[in-house]
Amino acid sequence: MGFAVRRLTKLLNEIDARTHILITISDGKPDDCDSYRGDYGIEDTRRSLIEARRAGIHPYCITIDGEARDYLPHLYGPAAFTLVSDVKELPLKVSDIYRRLTT
Repeated sequence: MGFAVRRLTKLLNEIDARTHILITISDGKPDDCDSYRGDYGIEDTRRSLIEARRAGIHPYCITIDGEARDYLPHLYGPAAFTLVSDVKELPLKVSDIYRRLTT
């Protein structure tokens, strides 16, 4: 996930806009099939989000992971994520969150 955040940070900074928001929709921790698991995956993702903030990007995460409260505050901060308990609510939640972040 860290690689994707870094790549999108670069792309967003090439766009002329007043505000840059990077919304991640996730099913859980930033794990992958290889060695990008556990603490390494979390800390690399955290580092990439810090880099994004320094570049003027506003990261936000929407997740369906019931354990998200255990690790997302460490990654995104205490108020930059939303837990969606029912995936059917996702379309409404995404539009509501986008409206909140951009007004």
